[in-house]
Amino acid sequence: MLERLRDSAPVEWSFYFLGWLGLAAALLASVHVILRKRDSRSAISWMGLIWLSPFVGAFLYLTFGVNRIRTRAKAIRPRENLPPSRETLGANVSTESASLLRLGDKVTRTQAVGGNAIRPLYLGEEAYPAMLAAIQSARYSVTLATYIFDHDAVGIRFAQALTEAVQRGVQVRVLIDDVGARYSKKPMDRILKRGGVRVARFLPVFSFRSFFFLNMRLHRKILVIDGMVAFTGGMNIRENHEVSRGLESSVRDIHFEIRGPVVEGIQKVFTDDWEFTTGERLKGNTWVSPMAEQGPVLGRCVDDGPDLHLENTRWILLGAISSAKHRIRIMTPYFVPDAALITALNTAALRGIRVEILLPSENNLPWVKWASRATLWQVVERGCEVYSSPAPFDHSKLMTIDDNWTLLGSANWDARSLRLNFEINVEAYDTEFTRLMNQYIDGMIRKSNPIHMRELDNRPLWMRLRDGFARLFSPYL
Repeated sequence: MLERLRDSAPVEWSFYFLGWLGLAAALLASVHVILRKRDSRSAISWMGLIWLSPFVGAFLYLTFGVNRIRTRAKAIRPRENLPPSRETLGANVSTESASLLRLGDKVTRTQAVGGNAIRPLYLGEEAYPAMLAAIQSARYSVTLATYIFDHDAVGIRFAQALTEAVQRGVQVRVLIDDVGARYSKKPMDRILKRGGVRVARFLPVFSFRSFFFLNMRLHRKILVIDGMVAFTGGMNIRENHEVSRGLESSVRDIHFEIRGPVVEGIQKVFTDDWEFTTGERLKGNTWVSPMAEQGPVLGRCVDDGPDLHLENTRWILLGAISSAKHRIRIMTPYFVPDAALITALNTAALRGIRVEILLPSENNLPWVKWASRATLWQVVERGCEVYSSPAPFDHSKLMTIDDNWTLLGSANWDARSLRLNFEINVEAYDTEFTRLMNQYIDGMIRKSNPIHMRELDNRPLWMRLRDGFARLFSPYL
């Protein structure tokens, strides 16, 4: 009898140890949830998972629920002083935009700068030749950040141009998100390295140092040449953006060439990301060149990500909606906004603002489309106009307010872009450029079909259940 008790003692103590360890993990995770989670619904959900799934819940919270990069970023991105509020507006900025301009000053802690020229590039057929020509003309530096850099015909063309730039003595730095790099069986970073290109992966998922950051991805699209001309928008580097190829996975998108002082802000976003990833600090005239005025646009780079710039874009969106006098127009591939954004759009519609939301009829992520469909009734029933654009899948990201303000860049209208991903957007305060973008949206709406309340209500029960279930996971889609 005594021998059996002695034999069972280690087993019993192991259970006691695991029990206390699980309790400690749940308590620590719960304390973090209570202190850090601002959304009470999110906090309750995490608390339930943590206590109902011992160890697993705490591990999932550590992996997906903790914004850890924000603390780390303080070491390399010191908090800047707030600039003074702008007292005067340029001739190209309406008085209606004054409050939005001041909001941007406070949110981004930078001031908008005048003298910029922005040229839209439609589809890969326009964007890629312009980008490749810019790389081929580079004399001093090329910086490129992208989510996806595919090993295909387009990716090879870019790799060749970057390799040739290195051979000419140009300083080249390429930053690819580690998840996006895995879209190709043959990762392009290896090919770039063989060509002498300095390339790095952002937050490698299989690195112990960054494993718990795997939910936070680099979604920016940045190309800067000699610190003087920048390209940004929604396009990755992959051949399906060239719609004329007729691929089944074709993607329609819009990119932008930017010249002028705002390029310095775009380059700073890249150099911060590069320093965070590699420890190398890029500074000097090789990377940043003083810029003379190139055009009439007053612009601002909006840096956004789970660091010191958390929710910058979300604040700008809310401010833009509240500043609208006549019309709000949104183009986005993924539309799963949070309650605050939905309320802001509905409030605008109820006070007589025309709110138009253009979404793709086809989507490369079906579960995001399901979640979006489960959300649409909330804006349609209050008078927002929602349209479904025809194939191919439209990946464009645009927002215009009235005829004087445009937001362009990489961010979508979902929690992943507005809270988890590292994004870059550009505010453009200019009537002529905004009219040009509104003309583009007009053309797309003419090709699109309106989505009415009866269409949403008449979905079969199984479809509504599927869509509603997908919406439960919207913070992580």
